[in-house]
Amino acid sequence: MQKRFGVHGPQPRLAQLLTEGLDQLEPLRSHTLTRLEELRPVILSESLRRRVNPMLVAAVLFDEMQHAKPGESHPIAAHSGLFSTLGPAQLGLGEMVHQGLLPADATPEQLEAARDALLDPEQNVTLLVGKFERLQKELELTTPLPPIASRSPHEAKALATLAYLHNGKLDYPARVLRYMQDPELHALLYGNRRKQLPPLI
Repeated sequence: MQKRFGVHGPQPRLAQLLTEGLDQLEPLRSHTLTRLEELRPVILSESLRRRVNPMLVAAVLFDEMQHAKPGESHPIAAHSGLFSTLGPAQLGLGEMVHQGLLPADATPEQLEAARDALLDPEQNVTLLVGKFERLQKELELTTPLPPIASRSPHEAKALATLAYLHNGKLDYPARVLRYMQDPELHALLYGNRRKQLPPLI
């Protein structure tokens, strides 16, 4: 599991508390939702095309964008090799290899182009949906695709497994499933999200 999916243990308790604290910051949440709204078309189109649950994609993106490390989206930092994962979904070059988009023995020029692709938000989302499609096939899911949490406990477990294999942290699936129930995320994908106006001072 470690070699195939990169699975490891839960976050340290301090890191969990920090994550929970960030989730309470309303300006950060609003900014993340606005960024996510810009990716709505590609989330919906790619998820439909590849039979992946779009709420799973949106929830993972929300979490990764909400807790992104400062500076990692800057091209200079990305190409320095300082960060192993890049873009809204926090994906690495290894996933591009898994999907056949990058050879295992890539040249420096190919690696540079791959990092540029990871930094492109729409390409990054497309790659994330492709990752979930790949995992669904590797897991040989017997649930109807895409799995829907409210349809059965079996499908909810399948979604939790997909989230776990994306991030590799034992406490990650519960957080993603919670985000999947977020009314504002639902409105963002399937309705009209009411944007908050800045307070008048």
